[in-house]
Amino acid sequence: MLPLKMLRFKHIYYLSMRFYHPGVKGSDLLCYQLDNCSNEDQVLDLVGKNKAKLAVMHVGRAIELLWQFQKEKPQILRSIDYIRNHSQFMVLRVLAENKIDQMDDETLVDMLYNALRLNVEPHDSLVQQLVMEAWGRIERFGMPMLSKFAVCLTDQHLYHSPLMGEIADIVSRKLESIHDARILSSLMLSISALISKCLRNRLIEKAEFLLDTGYTSQFNNSRRIVQFLRNVKFSYRPLLEKCNAIFLQNIKGLDADNISIILGVYQSLHFNNCDFRLAVKWRLTELINTQTDPTGFVRLFAVLGPLSGTVVRKRLESAALLMVEEFSPSQTLAVIETMAEMECRNPQLIQQVASTLSKHLDMYKPLDAAKITQALLSLHCQKPELYAELRQMLIRYLHVSVVPYEISMLTRVLSQLPSPRTDHLIPARIDDVLPQCNLSDLNAFAIAITKWVRNGSSYQPSTAAVHVKLLQKLNMCGLERLQKANDLDLLLEELKYVGGEWFEEVLAEETMASFERLKGQITWSNVAELALFLTKTNCLHIGLLDQIASVTLQHINKIHFSATYAILLPFNVFNYDPPQAEDLFESCVQRSRPHFTLSDNSMTTSQFCVPVADSFDPHLLVLFGYSLALASYFPEDLIKTIFSVNFLAKLDSQLDTLSDVLNMRIRLRLMELNRAVCLECPEFQTTWFHDRYCQQLLNKGNVSIGPVQQQIHEILGQLLGGSNYVKAAVFTPYYYFTDFECVLDKHRKPIPYVAQSTVFLSKNGSEPWRPDKEFLEEKYPPPGGERVVIEFLNAKAFCKNSHHIKGEAAMKKRHLEILGYRVIQIPHFEWNSMELSTKDAWIEYLKQKIFAE
Repeated sequence: MLPLKMLRFKHIYYLSMRFYHPGVKGSDLLCYQLDNCSNEDQVLDLVGKNKAKLAVMHVGRAIELLWQFQKEKPQILRSIDYIRNHSQFMVLRVLAENKIDQMDDETLVDMLYNALRLNVEPHDSLVQQLVMEAWGRIERFGMPMLSKFAVCLTDQHLYHSPLMGEIADIVSRKLESIHDARILSSLMLSISALISKCLRNRLIEKAEFLLDTGYTSQFNNSRRIVQFLRNVKFSYRPLLEKCNAIFLQNIKGLDADNISIILGVYQSLHFNNCDFRLAVKWRLTELINTQTDPTGFVRLFAVLGPLSGTVVRKRLESAALLMVEEFSPSQTLAVIETMAEMECRNPQLIQQVASTLSKHLDMYKPLDAAKITQALLSLHCQKPELYAELRQMLIRYLHVSVVPYEISMLTRVLSQLPSPRTDHLIPARIDDVLPQCNLSDLNAFAIAITKWVRNGSSYQPSTAAVHVKLLQKLNMCGLERLQKANDLDLLLEELKYVGGEWFEEVLAEETMASFERLKGQITWSNVAELALFLTKTNCLHIGLLDQIASVTLQHINKIHFSATYAILLPFNVFNYDPPQAEDLFESCVQRSRPHFTLSDNSMTTSQFCVPVADSFDPHLLVLFGYSLALASYFPEDLIKTIFSVNFLAKLDSQLDTLSDVLNMRIRLRLMELNRAVCLECPEFQTTWFHDRYCQQLLNKGNVSIGPVQQQIHEILGQLLGGSNYVKAAVFTPYYYFTDFECVLDKHRKPIPYVAQSTVFLSKNGSEPWRPDKEFLEEKYPPPGGERVVIEFLNAKAFCKNSHHIKGEAAMKKRHLEILGYRVIQIPHFEWNSMELSTKDAWIEYLKQKIFAE
């Protein structure tokens, strides 16, 4: 029995020693006690009682627990500042810094990650020492650890640091060893500022592969990937669509924050997906009643407001009005920007938000002040004293700013304020940064300076002279930048938001010369962007268009189906057929044809079904159809799809989520396409259903007759035998508006109109249109006679750099001829030429046009 009693005694002795021995066994107990803590105070209290016993593992575990407890709480309930300023947290930081050399790699990176999550400043000695130690060990890090370390550097805004460059090099060398989409997406986002095109393409290829083989429930991976595409400014549609499909599959798990990020990225990449917008609208409408605090409500308001219809908008505006005084400065800024995007016309809300802004003005950064000013101006806010304060703020920031983009934005916004006088130091600030500016910044400066020159020259001659001199230097900088451009992709990126008077007068010619010089760099990946830019310039450049056509035909299978619309657009708008025009059109339509069908996406208040097939967004398909109609090209399957009941229902749902301007544009294009199909393809048996829409359009405004038309009307009266022989401002069947109409008999003699009261010219040259069946009834001429339409074509009907007639004017002529008219077009450059400078010459000109065989 003695040996057994001795063994029991020995066991009790060793068990009791665990609680008192200061060595390893005591460490196990401390870890156990830490793991059993249920809140931050218990962790900090335990740290305070065991300062002398804390080893590396305890310090790391304590800091990890402090972050875990915070992470589990909603943002509004977190107490990170309380922890960071706690005396025992200071103890942990000192201990951690003293034990860095004892940490293994995983503990080291975790310590840095958790410290940054607890808002330890990047300049803190602990963070700096951890970063330096990790840098020395970086080559031996596994990919999960490297990814976490890269995130830590991103948190410190070290996007362009040599250390991040070293991480990018490691990723490039070891890319094939990454098999986790979470690790890859984190690394992609972190190193996005430092990668080459080659590495970018390899990362995208790897991401596509991992998304195809990984778990689609991890929407955060896809969110990071689309953010990466935004950072590298590369709208790679196949990968975007894969990510978008994952977002749709996880729509019920997306909150307002993630939705806001995704929509912002989509906007930057010019990626607009109807299914996602409708899903987001449904999801956020479902969340309205759950967002009762200012933070949650502002997130919801910023995303849902621009997508919602009238009823939901009013509901959001009423809720915003109730809590506007509780908004923080950043929340108030988000609300005013959203109101501007929504084109809010609630005067009470505008005034209340403006009042809240005025209380926080000193807390806003330069770009914030510019955004506020722009938003208030677009909302037509009537607060002169607030504008005065903002003007002083903008000027103050301009005096100290050194960032070209910041200075250009501040200058552009400042020029929009209703103040004719400018600060005399502003031209000097602009002059200092001009050599560093890209074309977009220079364009912003040109708009502002031109405005100041026009508005201020009458009473500030000396300042106006300074502005003129500055404008001349700005012109030289712009031209020099174009002449030195050697990368087509970079040039297109700079020109993306450039336009207006300055571009047309100063840069347009040199821009096209640069494109011609870089024509060899046109590839399948940039051909659509170049085509869109050429369309925007309204200038016909045959050499560039021919090269676009050639590259498209060679690489049509590499080009994304949605890009075919942009590629064909300049050819159709400019009414230009390149060599192999038929092959080009057929190739583009054939590339797009599999995507004409609608996705099976249906939405109700109770469920949401996710589409899997790629298809054109409804609004884009309408634009594509109209573009082809300009060239008299009508693929039957495309037309059948657009004018199907299901498609029109989905289009109607999508239009409610678009801006008012885009909404109106799509509805107009749908009407014009409907008209073109009815006139040119009667065999399709497409119903004309736009009578009511056209009447509403015409009743909204006045039909204006300009001075030239009045002059032509008078001369036609004299030529034809009296004013009762010509009708002005005529509406044809299918609601085409024409300047003049006359009827000739079989001997080509004018026939008078019996009822001249249907349309007449008032003293000011305009008359409100009133629905009158006489305008729309078919009035066939007598046997052998003809109805003649006379159209004056102003500069908008032609390309800017030539007398080449554009597609819209050509289509109108084609349609009027189908309706039975003989169409006479009078180009502005002929009517206003030196040859036609007398009344007799004008009469003879019209006589030849109307009566010549």
